[in-house]
Amino acid sequence: MRIAVIGAGSMGTIIGAYLTKAGCDVLMYDANKEHVAAMQERGATIKHVEDDKTFTISVKAFTPDKMEGIYDLVFLLNKQTTNPVVLPNLLKYLNEDSIVCALQNGIPEPSVAETVGQERTIGGAMLFPGTWLSPGVSAEIAPYDAFKKAAFDLGELSGGITPRIKAVATILDNVGKCNVMEDLMDARWTKLLVNASGSGLSAALNCTYGEVIDNPKALTAKAIIAKECLEVCHAEGHKMLTAFDTDIESLYWKNRSEMRRVREIFFHWYDPRRNGKASMLQDLEKKLPTEIDFINGHVAAYGRKHGIATPVNTRVVELVKEAEARKGVNDMGCLSRFDDVLAGYEDIF
Repeated sequence: MRIAVIGAGSMGTIIGAYLTKAGCDVLMYDANKEHVAAMQERGATIKHVEDDKTFTISVKAFTPDKMEGIYDLVFLLNKQTTNPVVLPNLLKYLNEDSIVCALQNGIPEPSVAETVGQERTIGGAMLFPGTWLSPGVSAEIAPYDAFKKAAFDLGELSGGITPRIKAVATILDNVGKCNVMEDLMDARWTKLLVNASGSGLSAALNCTYGEVIDNPKALTAKAIIAKECLEVCHAEGHKMLTAFDTDIESLYWKNRSEMRRVREIFFHWYDPRRNGKASMLQDLEKKLPTEIDFINGHVAAYGRKHGIATPVNTRVVELVKEAEARKGVNDMGCLSRFDDVLAGYEDIF
């Protein structure tokens, strides 16, 4: 099977390297010429919090203009912001039996299917965090046992478990445990909550995950983001699953006592990952557009659809877009911009 990884940045490099290590025929494509050149020269290095799991492997890495032939399986890991260019270009490299697996942030499958066809489209949520360190080097920052226990949720847009989903899951098992889902959107909304509550504030405030959880006000905002996500998810007719060994439905809170419990859960989630920072923040640092419209913006948009207020997600979007517009980053001082939407919770932080 000829496999393409499109968007071999932080997560794409990790996936491509592990699949190559397993003996798969993988071609990795990324627009970052320096990153591609480093992988061509030195291979891909995957660092790990457990040093004995770190490895370097020779990979086939190219810029997108070098794509050729037909791909049996394509993993999409490029930013959703680039889909309007990437997807139409991809069509000439697919046949009727090709599979396009969207592993992007947010909920990209419906728009991917509009271009490449629903019959070709499957999707999945990545359950592990990773970060791009330098050209040719990415880091997988979850404990190895957790990574191998649950790395992906994978499913068909129409639901059900098909032979091709099982086949793709077997391939992804070479990276980390891949769970086949009856309802892909349940998994997608679960991952969306993780991204919105984790990445959104890191990008909006220009800080690490640790700096968010160490700040009581930011931690409170994180708990409210989760509640907003759950309310919108339920309105869409879906339910949250498990992530970080936590039943995500349990993050819905009704009073201060329950909110404090949710804040403690978030602290325990991110304390081992405290040095990480959102890929959206890394985009801002590079003066690139972010995927904020597809993460916190998705929650806000579907909140408007159902008449559900999402003030904290909306404020995150505003702050990230302001940084995008001036091609810069914010700072923790922007936390004061949440004062109005956190009104009434001052006693907690």
